[in-house]
Amino acid sequence: MSQYRFNLIPPKAQSPIQDQHCLTQRPFIEKKRSLQTDAPHFIAGDALADAMNTAIAVGDPLLLTGEPGTGKTQAAYYAAWQLGVDCIHFQVKSDSTARDLLYDFDMVRYFRDAHLQNLKDGKTKDEGNEVGEEACEELDKGQYIEERALWKAFRIAKEQNVPQVLLIDEIDKAPRDFPNDLLHELDQMEFTIIETGEKIDAPAKLRPIVFITSNSERRLPEPFLRRCVYHHIEFDDRIVEQAVQSRREDFKELSDDFLALAIKRFLGLRDRTLRKAPATGELLVWLRVLSLSTGRYPEQLEEDLSKLPYLGTLLKDHQDIEELGGRS
Repeated sequence: MSQYRFNLIPPKAQSPIQDQHCLTQRPFIEKKRSLQTDAPHFIAGDALADAMNTAIAVGDPLLLTGEPGTGKTQAAYYAAWQLGVDCIHFQVKSDSTARDLLYDFDMVRYFRDAHLQNLKDGKTKDEGNEVGEEACEELDKGQYIEERALWKAFRIAKEQNVPQVLLIDEIDKAPRDFPNDLLHELDQMEFTIIETGEKIDAPAKLRPIVFITSNSERRLPEPFLRRCVYHHIEFDDRIVEQAVQSRREDFKELSDDFLALAIKRFLGLRDRTLRKAPATGELLVWLRVLSLSTGRYPEQLEEDLSKLPYLGTLLKDHQDIEELGGRS
């Protein structure tokens, strides 16, 4: 990392760089960061570990809340790594439905093939004709069904005879009815494919270990909450320091004294009244940038927090930066 030329773009216009291939050597490429590869570095802490073990023992989903960047998503990957199983990740979106977690039926391809079957049988004269029921009945609907996260968790568990971790990430982003629509599936761990009538389930011993994360953007329904083990990930200074030390190799250009001072300045930022306080995720990015750009800022980080280098990697709100008196 120390050989990487950090300042590829100067503050004032100059001649273009001569070797564009340096863009293919950016440090993040070597790191290949992912939730799975970062799992061994995660620090759960006693309270979160207790919540995980409780949810595993009773078979209920573990609902995790906390500030963005405190490691809610990473916690599921950590649990999967610790247990030696897969983490099957379902990312909730604003238009997600409960069925998206179960399976998908390719309606477009199904009706297209039915129409082609009609043409082949000479039952239609032009593309404007409707698809006949007979053509639809001749097709195997099972060929148009694809498994989704819960079904995949069932299948892998049966193949390996070991339950898997299922992560339902950011459930509060889904439409209002999404959590309640999953009550039966998460409680009974079974569902029926409407198009074929096939029942999909898993034995009780292979019940997935379900993690659900929420940023608390809206309150979840009471019936849904009653079925979950709940844990709020509090920001913990001690765990932050442990998390940094577990990734010490990423910041090898920084001395221990400088690293300790950087953490102190970061915690100082969190003590300020901010609209969006930086969390562990922002700290790790900031430290990587400091490590990459060693020599381009003072050896001692100033007490004036507005003068911290690369402030935009820590603060993500324009008003916070303005009130601090700094610039991104």
